[in-house]
Order: sequence, then C-alpha cells, then structure tokens
Amino acid sequence: MSKLTIAVDTLGGDLGAEVVVAGAIQAVTEFSDINLVLVGPKDEISGLLKKHPSSNRIEILHAPDVILPSESPTLAFRRKKESSIVVGLKHVKEGHASGFVSAGSTGALLTGATVIIGRQKGIERPALGTLLPTPKGFTLLMDCGANMDAKPSYIKQFGEIGADYMKRVMGVNNPRVGLINVGAEEEKGNAAAKEAHILLKAADLNFIGNIEGREISTGTVDVAVCDGYTGNIVLKFMEGFAKTMLGMIKEELMSTTLSKIGALMAKGAFGRLKKRFDYREVGGAPFLGLNNIVIKAHGSSDALAIKNAIRQCVIFERSNN
Repeated sequence: MSKLTIAVDTLGGDLGAEVVVAGAIQAVTEFSDINLVLVGPKDEISGLLKKHPSSNRIEILHAPDVILPSESPTLAFRRKKESSIVVGLKHVKEGHASGFVSAGSTGALLTGATVIIGRQKGIERPALGTLLPTPKGFTLLMDCGANMDAKPSYIKQFGEIGADYMKRVMGVNNPRVGLINVGAEEEKGNAAAKEAHILLKAADLNFIGNIEGREISTGTVDVAVCDGYTGNIVLKFMEGFAKTMLGMIKEELMSTTLSKIGALMAKGAFGRLKKRFDYREVGGAPFLGLNNIVIKAHGSSDALAIKNAIRQCVIFERSNN
C-alpha cells in the first residue's frame, strides 16, 4: 500500500503551531502509511520539530502569512497569496498531497477550497459535514456552517454527498437521510424546506422525510440535512449542552459521600461517555463535494484533535481506492 501525503496548516488555530506539530508527530507515529507536509513559517516549525523525535516522514512547506477569522474570507484569499491556507490548498491542487487539514478560518478555507481545489462535477456548493454521536453510532449533520443561505437544490445535494460519505467512509449500508424541520408532515416548514423535501423525495436516496430537532441525536437517520445557518446552531447547541450536562452530572456525583462511591464504581462508564461527546475524538469536519478531501479542524483543536483530523483524511482517501 503506497503512502499518502497530507498537508497540515500550522497557522490559524487558537492554540498555535506547537499543538499542530505535536499532533503531526502523533499521526506519523500511529499511521505508518502517511507522509505529512506542515505548512507555515519554516523557522518556527523547524524549531518546534526539534522538541520531538525526528521523522523523515514530515516535511515543511514555507508559508509566512495567516488568514485571521476576523478578516473577510474573499478579500483575504485574494490578498494573502502566501497564507498557509492558500499555499496548502495549492499543494494539494498540484498533486503533491492528497488532502489538507486546517484549524483556520472556515470562510477562508471554504473560499480557497472551492476556487483552488474545485467542486466535483455537478455539485453546486460544497458542504461542511460533522459526525454527531448517537446511541447507534453517528449521524452526519450536513451542512453545519459552510452555506448560511442554501437553495433547496443545495440541500438535496447535501443529502446525496452526505449519504455517499456515510456509505463509503463510515460503512453504512443504504444510509437514511432526513430533512431537519419543525414537524414530520410534508407540508411543514418554510418555503425552502418544502421545496427541499420535494427534491429529496424525488432523489435516488433512502429519504425518510422530515425529522424534528429532538430526533437528530437519536440515530433515527444517518444523514441530517439543512442549511448551514440551522446546522451551525444545532452543532453549537449540542456541543454546549453536552458540556453542561456532563458538568452537572459530575457536580451531582460529587455532592455526597454515597454518590462519590457510586461515581468511583462507574468511573469507566462515565469516561467512555465523555469520550463519545469529545469533538477531539472525531478530529474535524470534512468539506464534502470537492475534488480532494479538505478537513476543517475545530479552532481550539489540541494535538489529539489534529491527529484525528489527519486520521479522517487517511480513512477518506483509503475509501476512494
């Protein structure tokens, strides 16, 4: 099996280049079939690599500039040709790497990926998908923030590319697709949702109809589709709710001596539950509908999250071969 080469953006994340380099070291240690290209300031990356055991499977691609989340994605993409996002995406476009991982600006990454990498034939807009934990495994939320205003035809395509991802990458046979709405009935929702329902129903999909918000986390569907505005609210709510609930459970378990004893006995179970809701275990969200894989890592990704974002690239690329 030939080695994959994956480009990794060392700039743009909240925690700096150091955690990205540490995550890259973890990745090449765990996956023997990959090479990495770290994109960013050469001197800084070289200095950080000296803190870790040397690896001949990590290269450096110099990119001195960074696109900040506060900048206009379109203007920054045009002006900052030496930014890590632009340089990294071009490296993929030129065939030197199979995929790109970045914790940087979502808007700049989407703009750059669409212009440089390009959309798959027939795809109107790439979408950002993220895996949400359910009792039965995972539900892919599409779109979770790339397209704030989405035409019904976009949402139909989100269902198609999401189902394809779940089938090829996650191994789900005949993925069930549901449209996030305010009610299960076909006539529910705004005009865009009603039209999207018609298009999804007519598509070659295992479309089960509308699903309400409470069904997203139950495993009722394998792919939950919506516009990026709705999807991002759903995602951020679930992240916040999981963190709050786990904190409340811990507080209650520590409130009495008896509950502390129970917590000690159930420590393993609670640890596994916490792990299932930890975004770092997934690593990042793929932009689907592009000609190459691009993974958007969480802005506050630590080394573990970066390593697992790289793992997503590996799984995705292997599923295509």
